Amino acid sequence: MDIGAVLFAFGLTLFAGLATGIGSALAFFTDKTNTKFLSVALGFSAGVMIYVSMVEIFVKAKDALTAAHGLKLGSWITVAGFFGGMFFIAAIDRLLPESENPHEAHTVEEMTHEGTDHVSSHHEHNEKLMRTGVFTALAIAIHNFPEGLATFTAALTDPSLGVAIAVAIAIHNIPEGIAVSVPIYFATGSRLKAFKLSFLSGLSEPVGALVGYLLLYRFMNDTVFGILFASVAGIMVFISVDELLPSAREYGEAHLSIYGMVAGMMVMAVSLLLFL
Repeated sequence: MDIGAVLFAFGLTLFAGLATGIGSALAFFTDKTNTKFLSVALGFSAGVMIYVSMVEIFVKAKDALTAAHGLKLGSWITVAGFFGGMFFIAAIDRLLPESENPHEAHTVEEMTHEGTDHVSSHHEHNEKLMRTGVFTALAIAIHNFPEGLATFTAALTDPSLGVAIAVAIAIHNIPEGIAVSVPIYFATGSRLKAFKLSFLSGLSEPVGALVGYLLLYRFMNDTVFGILFASVAGIMVFISVDELLPSAREYGEAHLSIYGMVAGMMVMAVSLLLFL
């Protein structure tokens, strides 16, 4: 396997994961969340991921599996892999405590005041904020692991596809960085501590890529590739409809999120056509 292609795919995954650090940095330099921008950006990310999953990734998975197993069986395996990916990421979500689930939308304002009405002292308030930040970081690390595998697999197979997915995942990692860093910053008063934990939570994405490479690529054939790609499509569609679009609407800009989604689909469609 071309080592250059592997390094490129790993670099894209690293970029996507460490976008949590961008959210962390933004949170330190603003007292108010730009909800319009976040709503459009999250909608755009969802549009890219839904379109590329259904039009490109699912089709490539089906092509590989039907080539290996025939049209009927290959099609059934593709569908099973797609919904298997959905059930996998859904199971991860169910195992995470609701309050620390990265699928919950957060603004700077919300995170800076979280818990102020439910604590009796400044010390207890800081402890609650610290716990929120740490558990959110752990939740995001678990959640980002399959995303890293998805980005890496796509980039290794088709670099242009990998770039699009990496950018989409990076966009949706920005609010997650806010959710980790703000409560830790207000609990400790240290921007460095908050940034480090936010930064580290994003590292699970390249770790997911590395584990996937070490475990799967020695066994790679049409069947393994097809099931993996079908699962990636399912994971990305689930993330889009369960996380990105609801989060965008929770920021209070429902129509903007849909406009962003359509724009994301259009950009993805044009980029795929340009690489034909």
